[in-house]
Parts: sequence; structure tokens; C-alpha cells
Amino acid sequence: MSVVPAGILPAAPGAVPDAAPEAAVLGPRARLWPALAAVYKAQLSRARVARIPLLFVATFQSIGIMILMRGVVDDAAGARAVVAGSSVLVVAFVALNLLAQYFGQLRADGGLDHYATLPVPPAAVVLGAAGAYASFTVPGTVVTAVFGCLLFGLPLGHLWILAAVIPLAGAALAGLGAALGLLAPRPELATLLGQLGMSAALLLGVLPPGRLPEVVRLARDLLPSTYGVEAFARTFGEHPDWMYVLGDLAVCAGVGLASLAVATWAYRRAAVR
Repeated sequence: MSVVPAGILPAAPGAVPDAAPEAAVLGPRARLWPALAAVYKAQLSRARVARIPLLFVATFQSIGIMILMRGVVDDAAGARAVVAGSSVLVVAFVALNLLAQYFGQLRADGGLDHYATLPVPPAAVVLGAAGAYASFTVPGTVVTAVFGCLLFGLPLGHLWILAAVIPLAGAALAGLGAALGLLAPRPELATLLGQLGMSAALLLGVLPPGRLPEVVRLARDLLPSTYGVEAFARTFGEHPDWMYVLGDLAVCAGVGLASLAVATWAYRRAAVR
């Protein structure tokens, strides 16, 4: 008689197995901040070569506008508005115009499908791309602000406020640019909307508000970058009212959060289509 191990005998009907097989364990979901850092680094390295020439164009454009306005503006208030508006215009050119074109092209080429297959939260994709594009504006904005102060004879002591103005205005404009690019049905329309947005930032942000009609000033208040321009312009006074500066920065931050939330919703909407 041969002996057969009990482990290979068929189980009797109704018998309970000794141990049930373990369920497959899925990998953890990607968290927001590590995913955001990964997307930011990828976008920064990808756009470094392609966007640097455009950054020079944005900087030279703003400097040229200040040189032209130097022969028109003859008061201190106008000089502050021109320098502050021209500096933030560099942010608008990159964060609003170029980001609208990027997301419009990404949607048209099917690039959103690639991001949809990755375990990356939608907010990380939008924030990472917006942060990478906004980072390119830092050198051009600083150069424009220093040149403008020297050109118009404004003090350089409070240029450190750009450390708050650039990311807050950049977030507001980048969120708007991403939303325009993702909601536009065609990439050509996304490019057009980005150009119109940058033109609005040029006309409403650089021109002194005291010389604008009342209706245009109301439209200026709706532009996200206006509050960054106002916060920067207030610091050129001899005794800046820092409560007003902080108030403008707070409004700019609120608009930035709202525009980035809209851009995230637009990304989800475009990714599932």
C-alpha cells in the first residue's frame, strides 16, 4: 500500500480549505506633492530649450514698451504703473499666452491621453505645467523691473516684493491660460485666446489707470494680473501702505486658486473626451 500526502488529495465536498489565496495588492495611489514635483521637473526640462528664446522676446518687448512710454509719461504715478505693468507683462506672455498654446496643442495631439494613463492626479498635471512655465518668467521680470526703475528713476529698495508678485500673478495667469487652452475646441482658437489675453494684460496693465475711461478701468479690475501690478506699483512710494499691498496680493492669490481650480476641472473634462 502506497502512502499519498494529504496535501495533494482532492478536497471533499463541503470541506473548508486550510487557507484562502491572498488577494492581489495594488500599488499606492500617487500623492499630489510627489506627482506635482515629477510633472514640474519633466515640464521644466522639456521646455527649457524651446521657451528660453521666447522669454528673451517677452523681456525685450516689455523693455521696448517702457522706452516708448518714457516719452509719454511725465508723472510719478504713471511711471510706477508703466514699470509695474511692464514687469508683470513678462509673466503674462509666458504664463498666459504660451501655456494656452501648450495645452491647446496637447489636447489636439492626444497628449492628454498619455497623462490620463499615468497614476497622476489632474491637479498635479495642471499645477506642474503652470509652475514650470511661470518659473521661466523670473529672470525676465527681474531684468525688466531693474531696467524700468533705472529708466524712470524709481527706487530699487523694494524689488524683493517680486518674490511674492511673480508666483501669485503667475498662478492666476497660468491657471487662466491653461483653462483657455483646455476649453478651446481647436488649437488655433487656443492660440487666439492666449494672444487676446496677453493683449489685454498689455493695454490694461501697462497704461496708467488714471488716463483710462471708467468702463476700461472696470474691465481692468477683472484682469487677474491687475492686482499683482497694483501691489508692485504701491511699493515705489516713499512710504508704501503695506496693508494695501498685502490686500492686493491676497486678491491675486484668491484669483490664482480659482483659476487653477477651473483649469483642473477643464483638464478632467478634456481628458475624458
